[in-house]
Amino acid sequence: MWNKNIKLIVNYVAGPLIMLFLFYTVGRQLLKQPHWRESLHQMLDAATGKQQWKLYCMFGLTWVNWALETRKWQVALRPVQSIGFIRAFKAVLAGTCVASFTPNRVGEYLGRMLFVDPGNKMLSVAPTILCSMSQMLVTLFAGTAGLYFFSSLQFHFQAAWISPAFFRSVMVITAAVTIGLGLLYFRFDPLLRRVNNWLKKNKKNFSIPQDFRFAELMKILMLSTIRYIVFVLQYFLLFSLFGIPLSGKQLFTGVSVMFVLMAVVPTLTFLTDLGFRWAAGIQIFQVFTSNTAGILAVSLGIWLINLIIPALVGSLLILRIKLFRSR
Repeated sequence: MWNKNIKLIVNYVAGPLIMLFLFYTVGRQLLKQPHWRESLHQMLDAATGKQQWKLYCMFGLTWVNWALETRKWQVALRPVQSIGFIRAFKAVLAGTCVASFTPNRVGEYLGRMLFVDPGNKMLSVAPTILCSMSQMLVTLFAGTAGLYFFSSLQFHFQAAWISPAFFRSVMVITAAVTIGLGLLYFRFDPLLRRVNNWLKKNKKNFSIPQDFRFAELMKILMLSTIRYIVFVLQYFLLFSLFGIPLSGKQLFTGVSVMFVLMAVVPTLTFLTDLGFRWAAGIQIFQVFTSNTAGILAVSLGIWLINLIIPALVGSLLILRIKLFRSR
């Protein structure tokens, strides 16, 4: 009887509470940001103007983005268990929801576990880490190129130590980390073999499957690359929608550098993520445009459409899932 009550509480109370908390905290976070009224007003004007089709395309690319992440996770999870696309899609969105409340999105693993078979929950962590590594590898690779382009520009920041020479130094470090991560990524099976040896030595009663072949690793990396391109296209649509003309090189440079900063700078939760996006967006894109309100509107739009809406959908999926399955 007690277990049944716990099940009812988790299944029918946790989900709505998460969703309500998301609505509440999103509102509070917006109110704390400077110029949020101007940015929101600019978004609403754009949504009802002649170029509103760009906003619809932006929404469409959001689900393309998460579909690519779903397919990537399907491929990575194959050595552990087979999973249908719809179920995997739900897992990815649930992971997005849980990740919203944890530092650097580490809760993503817990959210995806909810949709994995009971005996494979812990084993699903390794494939999820592999997906994160592949996306990070693409981000760092593109970021190295972006930092190279950025360091060749003539600009001045308020802080005197932030100069082209500084960005060249960061570029070298980023390139070195990219090479190191690439070696780890393509040696993922031997890495897991060492982990399994450690588990066996410590008499653990499970081992992580080791069947991540080169072809699968390349497929996962290709999906991560396409997903990165989708991100860049989303930024292109929003900058164009808000009347900020950027060349292809400027767009790629700004977005790639910002993604590197977002990848390496710790953020506590999605509550601090928006503030960091606005600060980073202004510092980077002010080199190309003086339209601060437009930059803020782009950052707000990306944050709402790419993170908050999927997280809200994920909270509804957590509401429906049965966390306590019969064994």
